[in-house]
Amino acid sequence: MPRVNPCSSPLLFPFNFSTVFKMKKFNFRKVLDGLTASSPGSGSSSGSNSGGAGSGSVHPGGTAGVLREEIQESLTSDYFQICKTVRHGFPYQPTALAFDPVQKILAIGTRTGAIRILGRPGVDCHCQHESGAAVLQLQFLINEGALVSASSDDTLHLWNLRQKRPAILHSLKFNRERITYCHLPFQSKWLYVGTERGNTHIVNIESFILSGYVIMWNKAIELSTKTHPGPVVHLSDSPRDEGKLLIGYENGTVVFWDLKSKRAELRVYYDEAIHSIDWHHEGKQFMCSHSDGSLTLWNLKSPNRPFQTTVPHGKSQREGRKSEPCKPILKVEYKTCRNSEPFIIFSGGLSYDKACRRPSLTIMHGKAITVLEMDHPIVEFLTLCETPYPNEFQEPYAVAVLLEKDLIVVDLTQTNFPIFENPYPMDIHESPVTCTAYFADCPPDLILVLYSIGVKHKKQGYSSKEWPVSGGAWNLGAQTYPEIIITGHADGSIKFWDASAMTLQMLYKLKTSKVFEKQKVGDGKQACEIVEEDPFAVQMVYWCPESRVFCVSGVSAYVIIYKFSRHEITTEIVSLEVRLQCDVEDIITPEPETSPPFPDLSSQLPSSRSLSGSTNTVSSEGVTKDSIPCLSVKTRPVRMPPGYQADLVIQLVWVDGEPPQQITSLAVSSAYGIVAFGNCTGLVVVDFIQKTVLLSMGTIDLYRSSDLYQRQPRSPRKNKQFIAGLTELNDSPVPLELERCKSPTSEARENSYNRSRSSSISSIDKDSKEAVTALYFMESFARKNDSTVSPCLFVGTSLGMVLLISLNLPSSDEQRFTEPVMVLPSGTLLSLKGAVLTFSCMDRTGSLMQPPHEVWRDPNNADENEKTWKRKLVMNYSSASQETGDHQYAIICSEKQAKVFSLPSQTCLYVHNITEASFILQAEVVVMCNSACLACFCANGHIMIMSLPSLRPMLDVNYLPLTDMRIARTFCFTNEGQALYLVSPTEIQRLTYSQEMCDNIQDMLGDLFTPIETPEAQNRGFLKGLFGGSGQTFDREELFGEATAGKASRSLAQHIPGPGSIEGMKGAAGGVMGELTRARIALDERGQRLGELEEKTAGMMTSAEAFSKHAHELMLKYKDKKWYQF
Repeated sequence: MPRVNPCSSPLLFPFNFSTVFKMKKFNFRKVLDGLTASSPGSGSSSGSNSGGAGSGSVHPGGTAGVLREEIQESLTSDYFQICKTVRHGFPYQPTALAFDPVQKILAIGTRTGAIRILGRPGVDCHCQHESGAAVLQLQFLINEGALVSASSDDTLHLWNLRQKRPAILHSLKFNRERITYCHLPFQSKWLYVGTERGNTHIVNIESFILSGYVIMWNKAIELSTKTHPGPVVHLSDSPRDEGKLLIGYENGTVVFWDLKSKRAELRVYYDEAIHSIDWHHEGKQFMCSHSDGSLTLWNLKSPNRPFQTTVPHGKSQREGRKSEPCKPILKVEYKTCRNSEPFIIFSGGLSYDKACRRPSLTIMHGKAITVLEMDHPIVEFLTLCETPYPNEFQEPYAVAVLLEKDLIVVDLTQTNFPIFENPYPMDIHESPVTCTAYFADCPPDLILVLYSIGVKHKKQGYSSKEWPVSGGAWNLGAQTYPEIIITGHADGSIKFWDASAMTLQMLYKLKTSKVFEKQKVGDGKQACEIVEEDPFAVQMVYWCPESRVFCVSGVSAYVIIYKFSRHEITTEIVSLEVRLQCDVEDIITPEPETSPPFPDLSSQLPSSRSLSGSTNTVSSEGVTKDSIPCLSVKTRPVRMPPGYQADLVIQLVWVDGEPPQQITSLAVSSAYGIVAFGNCTGLVVVDFIQKTVLLSMGTIDLYRSSDLYQRQPRSPRKNKQFIAGLTELNDSPVPLELERCKSPTSEARENSYNRSRSSSISSIDKDSKEAVTALYFMESFARKNDSTVSPCLFVGTSLGMVLLISLNLPSSDEQRFTEPVMVLPSGTLLSLKGAVLTFSCMDRTGSLMQPPHEVWRDPNNADENEKTWKRKLVMNYSSASQETGDHQYAIICSEKQAKVFSLPSQTCLYVHNITEASFILQAEVVVMCNSACLACFCANGHIMIMSLPSLRPMLDVNYLPLTDMRIARTFCFTNEGQALYLVSPTEIQRLTYSQEMCDNIQDMLGDLFTPIETPEAQNRGFLKGLFGGSGQTFDREELFGEATAGKASRSLAQHIPGPGSIEGMKGAAGGVMGELTRARIALDERGQRLGELEEKTAGMMTSAEAFSKHAHELMLKYKDKKWYQF
C-alpha cells in the first residue's frame, strides 16, 4: 500500500475547483504540478545511492498558492558550481623542501603527494600529485618558473609555475630502478638522477627524456671493490669545473667523476655511512656528514684521508683515541662568507647520553657553536644565500627549517640567531582543532577591533628584518567583504582568524581554560571519568558578530558566556551548576485525561536556582558523586585583559554517580539575554542577564499531551559518556560505522545516525534517549493561528521532532534586569525524518529573517555606566508585519529531509527527501546573491544546494567522500557561496559553491612567478679564469645529447605527457618547456607559412613563364606584318 507523507495527509485535496479558478494569475499547469507532487505515486527518488536526488513535494491550495504568487525565486542552477579555492595551515606530514633564491619562493612536499608553494603573504598555492605518492625531493629550475618533483613511486614530474594553478607538463616513470637523489645544476637543462642501485641517469628537462649517458655503479667504484656501494645519497657538480660530478654512496664511498672522459678521477673511502655532502665554493674541498655524528672535510689534492675530522657534540677523548660516537648528522651545509668565517650548519649529531634533548639544529660559525632546540623533529633544512652561483661566496643570511609540525626561518645575520615572524598561519594545529565556524560579510569594524586586542599579546623577540620568502605577486582582487574563521581547540583555546581576500591571519586568541582551576596531579579524576584527556576541549561555539556575544561549550559539559570589552577588569566569575536528569523509570506516556499536560513551572525554577549550592552525597559504601561539576571554576577574583571576558559559566553536574552527558546543541540570543543548550538528557535555558536558570528539564518533559511516541520505561545508562577521537591527529581512514561515536554531537548523534536508517519512525526510541540536536531563537508564532510574533525558541530533537517554546520577557529595560523571564513550551509539534540539524525563517516576501540582536556596548565603559543607559535592540522585522499578523515560513532540515512550514498555520508547504541511503552531516541556510538557499553536506560526500522556499535542487555534486569524522566535525557553510573543512589535522581547505567566484578565482590567487633578471655572476678575475678549471667551456648538450650519447633503453623509463602540456601547446604554460614549445610552434607556423609562400611563388613563376611564352609566340606571329595588315 502506498505510504502517505505525514505532512501532506491533512492536505490531500483541501480545495475545490471553484476556489482554484478564482485565484489570481491562474496557471492550470501549476495545479497539475501540485497534484502530481502531492500524490503518493510521485514519491521522491531519494532512495538512490547518490543520496542527493530527492524530489520536492509541493502541497497545493491555500497558503501554498499564495506563496507561489508572492515569492519569485531568483536563484537558478547557473549560480552554483563547486571548486576549491585555497588551503591554509601547515602541510600535513612534510617530507621535502626547496627554495628558489632568485624568485624567493619556497616549496614543501608531503607524504600524501601534496606540494605547497609559498611566497609573500597572499601567495600560497597548493597542488597535488594524482597518484598520492609521497614527495621525496623538490628542485626548482631557478628563475625559470618551473619545479621538478621526485615521488616515491619513482616518477619525476615537471611543474609549470607560470600559471596561478601549477600544472604538470611532463612526467617520467622509472620502471626498473628506484629514485633516491636528484640534482639540477644552476642554468642547466640536464637533471642528474641517482638510484637505489647506485646508478646515475641524466634527464633532459626540456623533453623529459632520458639521455643515453649513464654512470653505472660498477664503473664508478674500483674493480677490486667486492661490495656494492649502496644507493646514491648525493649528486653535485664541482663549483670549479662543471664537467666533474661528485657522487656520494651510502656506504661511505665518494666518487669524483669526469663526465668527458667517463671515468672516476678520484675516489674517497670512509668507514661510516654518508648522509650528506656539501662543497666549499672554491671547489677544492667538500664536507661529509656521517652516521656516527662526525663531519669530515676532504681535500681533492689528498683524497686518501680526511683533511679534518670532527665530532661536534662528542665527548673529548685523549689524543690518539677516537671520539665517542653520537647520533647521525642527517644533513650538513657548508656556506662561505667574504668577510667572516664560514657557516657550518647541520641537524642531528647529539650525544646518545642526552636522550631527553629535543631535536636540534647546530650552527658553527668560527669558534662559536650554537645549538637551536626545536619543538618537533627536523624534516629538512635549507640555507638561504644571496647568490645562486655555487662558485661564489655564498653569503648566507637565513636558514629555513622544516619541522614535522612547523616551519621556522632563522636569521643568520644577528649573533643571537632570532627567528623571523612567520606570516603564514602555520600554527592552526598548535593544539588539535576540534570545531570550526565561518562568518562571511561580518561587520567591517570587527577585524580591526579583534586585531588591536590580539596584537598586544603577540610573542616578542622576533627578528627585526622582513620575512625572507617574499616572492610572487598578489592583490586584493574583487572580493573585499570581511570574513572571519573561528577554530576551537583541544586545550580550550579559541582562535579568531581574518579570512578576507583568500588569506588567513590570526587576530585574537582566547583561552577558556583560564576560567577553571588547573588540574593537579592526582586530582581531577572526575573530569577524566568523562573525558580521558583534554578536559577543556572546545566542542561548539556560537557567536553573534553584531552584539559580540560569544558562547563556548566544552567537552566537560560546561557553557561559558563571553562579552567583549576594551577595558581590563578584575572580578569574580559567576557560575551556575545545573542538575539535568530524566527519571525515565517513573515516566509513562501521559494520557490527556488523567495527567497534567506540563509539570508545574514553579516547582522547576526554585530547584534549578538552588543548584549552585548543592553538595556531594555520601552513601554507606563510599562517596557517590552527585551534584558536583567536572571542573572547578576559579572562586577568587580574576584579572581579565581587554577582549573577551567571561560573564557566566554554566556547568552540568553529576547525578547519582552518573557523569553529565556532553552538550549536543547550543544557541544564544543577545536580544533576549538567554542561552539555551541541550544534550541527550534534556534542555537547559539560562538567563545570562540575571544569572538564573529558567528551565532545566528532560526532553520527554518538554512534550505536553502532543507526545507522538510511546516511550517505554528504561533505566539510566551506567557507562561513561565520552567522545573518543575528538582531538586525534591520526589521519588514517576509519570506517564510518565505527567512527560515529566520535561525532561532535556526542552519543545523541550516534543514536540518531542509527535511528535515521530505520524505515519505521514509530519504533525508534527503544534503546536510546532523545537528544536535543538543534536550537534557534527567533521572533515567530509560538502557537497555531497566533496573530502576532513573540520571542520563541525552536527545539529540534534526534527523533525529528520540533517543539516551540514561548519566551515571556519583561516589557521594559528596567524590568528586564529584575523581573523573571517565563519559559513555557507552547505545545507546537512538527516532525521530520531523522535528527533535526538546523532552523531558519523567511518573511512573507521570501527574504531570510535574521534573529534579533542587541547592539554592542562596552560593559566596562565607565562613562556609559554613569549615564542612564538602555539596551538597544535590533529586531530585524517590520512593525507592519507584526501588527497585521503576516505569516512567515520556517525552514527545517534534518538528517534525511527538509521541510518548509507556513506559520502560524503550521502547514507543510514543501518537503524534499534529500537522502535515504545516507544522512546529512551539516546543513545551513545561507544567503547568496541576496537570496536564501539551503546548503547540505551528506555523509556520502555529496554537496547539495536547494532553493528556498520551494526546495528545488540547484546543485548536487559528489565532492568529498567522508573518510573520518574530522571532516564531519569541521565542515561548515557560510554566506556568499563559501565553505570550509579541516582537510587534514593541520590544514583548512576552503571551497566555493558560487559560479561567480569560480569564474573569478584566477583574479583572487597570487602569481607564483614574476619576471626577474638573473643576477650577473661575479667577475672571476684573470688568474681564476686561467686556472679555475674548464667549467666555462663545458658543453653538456654535446656530451649528453642523442647524437653523442645515443638513446636510453625504452624499458628503463616511460615518458608521460602531463595535463599542463596542452596549455603549454597553446602558449599558456611557461617555464623552460613552455618557452621551447612556443618557439617550436612559432617555427612550425613559420615553416608552414614559408611553404605556402613557396607554393604561391612557384605558381606565380609558372604563370609568368606561360605568359612569356604566349607573348613571344604572339610577337613572332605579327613580327613581319605591316600595320595595315592587322
